[in-house]
Amino acid sequence: MNNSIIHVSAKKMRPTMHTITLRKAVTSMAVILLSLSASSFAAELPEGTVISKSNLDKVRNDTFMGHKIGDLLTEKMEWMVRNYDKKFPLVKSKEPTLDPKYVEATKKYSGQVKFDPQTREVTGYVAGKPFPNIDPADPFAGDKVIWNYYYGASTGSDLNQDVHFVTANKNGYEATQFYAYQRIYNRGRLWGGEMAFPSEQDVLHKTALVARAPQDLKGVGTMTVQYDVAGKLDDQWAYIKSARRIRRLSGNAWMDNVAGFDFINDDINIWNSRPSRYKSAKLLGKRWILAAVDVELKRVKDKAGTAEEWPHLNISQGYATSTHNVTPREVWVVEGTPPPEHPYSKKVVYADVATNAIYLGEAYDKKGEFWRWMQYNFQTRTGVKSGIRYISVVSGEYLDVKSGHSTFHTDPGVNDTGMNATKFNAEILESFQ
Repeated sequence: MNNSIIHVSAKKMRPTMHTITLRKAVTSMAVILLSLSASSFAAELPEGTVISKSNLDKVRNDTFMGHKIGDLLTEKMEWMVRNYDKKFPLVKSKEPTLDPKYVEATKKYSGQVKFDPQTREVTGYVAGKPFPNIDPADPFAGDKVIWNYYYGASTGSDLNQDVHFVTANKNGYEATQFYAYQRIYNRGRLWGGEMAFPSEQDVLHKTALVARAPQDLKGVGTMTVQYDVAGKLDDQWAYIKSARRIRRLSGNAWMDNVAGFDFINDDINIWNSRPSRYKSAKLLGKRWILAAVDVELKRVKDKAGTAEEWPHLNISQGYATSTHNVTPREVWVVEGTPPPEHPYSKKVVYADVATNAIYLGEAYDKKGEFWRWMQYNFQTRTGVKSGIRYISVVSGEYLDVKSGHSTFHTDPGVNDTGMNATKFNAEILESFQ
């Protein structure tokens, strides 16, 4: 009797094909309803919304300018928000556009630019963007993205900036140092002659970085000559204050740390070396991120030398970050693999598809662990004497996530002032004393 009952019950419970179909339909309908319910709560965020640790989970599925917030944050951007309470104020920035002269140079010269797959070197470059049309399917697309930045960064024929370095540790503000940064370009010039150093045609650019304050550092600095020649290392000279003389440094200085800050020479502008020095530059894809493209610097001069001098710096709580208005930008994502002697195992950068500007960088140690966060912020400047419009770096941050130490730089400056190239060599370091 009991067995019969059990048998009948099991038979009644056995699902039929109709039951299975019905269950699938109900399940599908539930998924659709859940999806519709989630999307109904998603909102287009208003300009001025600040993404922060306190609201990140709430707004991840919302949108800004049609882009989902979660899709605009890279993995490490989100990590910075959650671990350092980094903030991203949303704005609808004006589209940064390249000057007509830059566009004209690109049309005129890009057709003669050649890329050698064997050496990963480029020939035929004069000015503008060397590779205006990059095919993501090209196995050397990553190389071409970096060459676009290396050659085609929209920075002017010369650059003269006052660089204010602010360092911070886990306890908060540490120190301020003031440097002069001067660079004259020999390639890619849109004004002031095709070359600044016609007798040195193998030079790409020359850069002076010299401390102006505090007094105990004043005059300490370097002159770096970067060559437009495959395999030729940079020449770099340093003014040694204690010896009161200029000395030549090692040719591998491009991988050395800079002045005790949280970056190496190769990290200046996030990527500062010839692309072919890296073993590879692999394109990881194309995506949208939040970037600062229209920064307006504010300075409290009577707070000079303190944590309050630059309002965009947030270092009072020990979690040092900077805050600038950001807007959606489409970028190429490239992973660079440096040579074995380099301190990094890889560097990932995010370069603007339209302007070439590199907004973000991630450096990884030899174990493949995240080591340094880099962020650069931009503004549009007009050349003082040329009237040409440039997309220029105005500030940046480097964070050593292992030590918790940070270096910020704020760079008010001018482009195309007509700097004297004939006297721009190692001896110029003595003029800063």
